[in-house]
Amino acid sequence: MNRVATPKVQILTKLCKRCGICVELCPKEVFGTDDIGTPEVVRPDECTQCLSCELHCPEYAIEVVRPEE
Repeated sequence: MNRVATPKVQILTKLCKRCGICVELCPKEVFGTDDIGTPEVVRPDECTQCLSCELHCPEYAIEVVRPEE
């Protein structure tokens, strides 16, 4: 049985300004936040690689790494 690899969503916390855009725009609610509002990937298996988070991050703090085939 072939399993589809889950994309990896990387958050560069040093660049992140905790604006919440990624959390609000994600159609699959992949992100949550910690106690101070820093985004965290809480549901990585739900990521569909739509790139909404990566494309709309004003600080370029998110990267969606596509799994190798």
